[in-house]
Amino acid sequence: MDKDREEHIKSILQRLPEAPGSYQYFDASGTVIYVGKAKNLKRRVSSYFNRDHESRKTAMLVSKIADIHYTVVKTEAEALLLENQLIKKFQPRYNVLLKDGKTYPSIAVTHEYLPRIFKTRQRNKRGADYFGPYSHMPTLYGLLDLFKQLFPIRRCHTPMSKEGVEKGKYKLCLEYHMKNCFGPCVGKQTQEEYMQYIEAAKRILKGDTAALRKDMMEEMKKLAEEMRFEEAQTLKQRYDLITSHQEKSTVITDSTHNIDVFSIDTDEKIAYINYLHVVEGAITQAFTFEYKKKLDEEPEELLVRGIMDMRDRWGSKATEIVIPFHVELPIDELTITTPVRGDKKHLLELSEMNVRQYKLDRMKQQDKLNPEQKAVRLMKEIQEHLNLPSLPMTIECFDNSNISGSDPVAGCVVFKKCKPSKENYRKYNIKTVVGPDDYASMQEVVRRRYSRMIEEVSPLPDLIITDGGVGQMNVVRAVIEGELGLNIPIAGLAKDDRHRTHQLLIGNPPMAVQLKQNSALFRLLTQIQDEVHRFAITFHRDKRSKRQLHSELDSIDGIGPKTKEKLLKTFKSVKRIREATVDEIAAVIGLSKATALKNQL
Repeated sequence: MDKDREEHIKSILQRLPEAPGSYQYFDASGTVIYVGKAKNLKRRVSSYFNRDHESRKTAMLVSKIADIHYTVVKTEAEALLLENQLIKKFQPRYNVLLKDGKTYPSIAVTHEYLPRIFKTRQRNKRGADYFGPYSHMPTLYGLLDLFKQLFPIRRCHTPMSKEGVEKGKYKLCLEYHMKNCFGPCVGKQTQEEYMQYIEAAKRILKGDTAALRKDMMEEMKKLAEEMRFEEAQTLKQRYDLITSHQEKSTVITDSTHNIDVFSIDTDEKIAYINYLHVVEGAITQAFTFEYKKKLDEEPEELLVRGIMDMRDRWGSKATEIVIPFHVELPIDELTITTPVRGDKKHLLELSEMNVRQYKLDRMKQQDKLNPEQKAVRLMKEIQEHLNLPSLPMTIECFDNSNISGSDPVAGCVVFKKCKPSKENYRKYNIKTVVGPDDYASMQEVVRRRYSRMIEEVSPLPDLIITDGGVGQMNVVRAVIEGELGLNIPIAGLAKDDRHRTHQLLIGNPPMAVQLKQNSALFRLLTQIQDEVHRFAITFHRDKRSKRQLHSELDSIDGIGPKTKEKLLKTFKSVKRIREATVDEIAAVIGLSKATALKNQL
């Protein structure tokens, strides 16, 4: 920061009031780059300049501040409202902003003399009332189809005015002759009667179906008492359609008032917030949206921003909100609930399930576009869970295989950037261990591998994983740290009684790391463990088979290496050779050798 700018900022900080308000940071070009709120302006704004910031983004913001403006208000609640308005106005670079990656459609009810109802992705508030947006398209089309069956609302696109209808400016169209419209454009239906259908449609869009059905039932009874049975039957058909629609809605609570439900999940760059709107106990709106994080904002701050944006954007008048943790909101007569049980807890869990699924879907989509990104994310997860000093770019895992100590072998598999690197796999015959001693075998293999890597000055792995529990980790550590003096993190993958990956161990003494069994990280670790087990046991089987073949055929007189090769190439195994006839064997190696072979077998 140059001296003149530093002096200018210092003079502003000295005169800042200790009162609630909103502050705006400007860069050298006079552009608003950040808008914030504070309970105490002097304390909050000064905190940006009187300490070093660990966050690189915050440090970058401070380095660009050339001027500060502020507005004093009476309460912290008013400061939040003012901050919200200024962010929408200026769209500052360093504030979290709603990501509209996809514009979901809404249902518009126009403000015309004879209103229309249709799907739209444009929301011009002066020209219509808007309901939605709808992220679930079948719901939107289901409502539009319901209106077509319920109400004779005009489907033409012609703008119509009262003067035009009175002067006979419009003509009947095919929809009238098909009885889909009653002809309000030429006065065959009054505007008052037409507007009754529009208002009924609005009530359905708002989720007010219970009260609407009650009114319709009373009207049906009245028509029946007046002996107007045909009109009552027509109304009953509409009543049944609305009832069927309500039964298809997801009813989850007995609450009779409107509720907004919010939940949040985040990653390094994005905050995902789910919004459910509940009317008369049924979910009428479900939507998940994104905020791009700018300054490592806390979940509380992001959730407040999301609640304010969504209620304003969709005009929610709900008197209660359900959220996972308490936040302060400047909204009068609003009940904030953080439930621990009951229907509202179920609502919150439903919202949390939706936000997690949305986040997972987005991550899968991004992984397809950028597979490298998935590997980096997994490595970061391993680094965080195991508290590693660096990303585990190279992971090596060991496993032993033998049967009661016979044909002992070991295998080492290598994963680079979370992918198998098969050209770096290594097989080891156990040379110094007698009998079934897994610990001694593991030490021999680890000693041989890393001694050679040290001699050849080869890059060492970032993480070693043993296919076993605490015992295997301890014997590997004794070689790595005690004998070779290396500082390589060591983890252990322990299995349960059913030989399934059970837990991940790390540290000294080893401690269990909790992992969700449906997570990508758990699946990766399971893959590593299964791969090293497959690799080691396949090597062991191959070695055992060769030894058995060698002892059977090499002990027979007259059968040399070439003859043995011919026999195995033809019959595949000693068992099949033993089962073959002399003539079948003679066809491969001649009669004299075949006779000698059969006699000795």
